[in-house]
Amino acid sequence: MAQNHGKQIKDDDTYEALRDEGASKEKAARIANAQAKGDVDHHGGTRLEDRTKDELYDEAQEIGIEGRSEMTKDELIEAIRNH
Repeated sequence: MAQNHGKQIKDDDTYEALRDEGASKEKAARIANAQAKGDVDHHGGTRLEDRTKDELYDEAQEIGIEGRSEMTKDELIEAIRNH
């Protein structure tokens, strides 16, 4: 059973699996929380390609991607996936 990481982590099992794979705490938390919310583009969630450029921009802004205002939709998708 996964350790409880507090209310800031919505999916402790996913968080721990990502940390075991070497993901940073920030990245593991972001992915685990997005997956718990159904915001990721796998496991039945919303695909990034199905989102508008404005939605992608907002997510890129939220996670702190530099240069996002100059990016195309495809570049935003790639930057979000690789963040």
